Amino acid sequence: MMHGQAREHAFFDSRNMNLHFGSSLEEGFTTVSLFSGCGGLDLGFTGDFTYKDAYYKAMPFDIIKAYDAEPKCVETYNMYFGHETGIAEVADLSTLQPAQMPHARVLIGGFPCQDFSSCGPKHGLKYERGNLYKAFLNYMDYHRPEVVVAENVLNLKRMDKGAVLSHILTELETLGIKGGEKAYRFQKWVLFAPDYGVPQKRTRLFLIGVRADLPGQPQEPATTFLRMNYRTIEWAIRDLENITDDSVMPNQSQYFKANVAERGWKQGDERSRAGEPAYTVRANAKSRIQFHYKLDRRLTVRECARIQTFPDNFRFPHSATSNIMEIGNAVPPILAYQVAESVKDYLLGLTAKEQMQPLLASVG
Repeated sequence: MMHGQAREHAFFDSRNMNLHFGSSLEEGFTTVSLFSGCGGLDLGFTGDFTYKDAYYKAMPFDIIKAYDAEPKCVETYNMYFGHETGIAEVADLSTLQPAQMPHARVLIGGFPCQDFSSCGPKHGLKYERGNLYKAFLNYMDYHRPEVVVAENVLNLKRMDKGAVLSHILTELETLGIKGGEKAYRFQKWVLFAPDYGVPQKRTRLFLIGVRADLPGQPQEPATTFLRMNYRTIEWAIRDLENITDDSVMPNQSQYFKANVAERGWKQGDERSRAGEPAYTVRANAKSRIQFHYKLDRRLTVRECARIQTFPDNFRFPHSATSNIMEIGNAVPPILAYQVAESVKDYLLGLTAKEQMQPLLASVG
């Protein structure tokens, strides 16, 4: 199939091959994933992966089903997570009914952000894609999960001076009942990826919801890296300089010099800066991939995956354009892992309180 020469974007390290899915712990928190994409957020919640020689241990989240509208994303997702029949399935979440989905204690996902993104058309709630958050609302109303994690772009917080996000949060908290009591309490976490070890300048918005009858809430994860110690692009990809794929064209060096001379820098034509985290890997098909920090070529698919903190055994088997879109749309797994840690600590705290109640009652 590959005729003796591996395509770089399908490169993987078999020594770290992950052939199982879900938590290896005895009991896990059942989880459903909406708009799962290729699985960056989900990988953070399951853990059990290696990135740059650091092992991220298995987490107690058991993802029982994942849904996405894009068949290529679902194929990539199932290829990594190792289920022959596939835990992820192709589904239109604007029409799929919550009764057709399994019940879970935790609901995670990132509703499509193109209508909110600074790189997208910015239609907000005026268009159908801007209303796909209602897939979360419908699932919450039917299944009442204990915790909800909804990820999006920071621009959602800024649109119409915060009015769009305020409307979405009100709908989610009241389950769409105008003037209704709050069924959920939501927090807004704005997380800058380099603060958590991601070698990329990417800021994401996380909406963290807890069912209103439950006490407390997850704590926003503490930063783990200071600005002076941020992981840099060369830290992430220096060892990949000589591994190229079919996204690296023979004349890229000439194009780089001519393009800079004639037009200057435009979106996607920046050269990454050594000594700093990389620029954001974009998912917009019209945006070009930025140039290598040292070489006169664009970043490869595997380099973009490294920058997003995907492990090297996470395979991207499609065209370079499709792969970059999958990678760019994903939540960096290491960032997702920090969010999952906070949710895990909260749920374990609830479990401990539940176990203590009979003992306290008997003492009383």
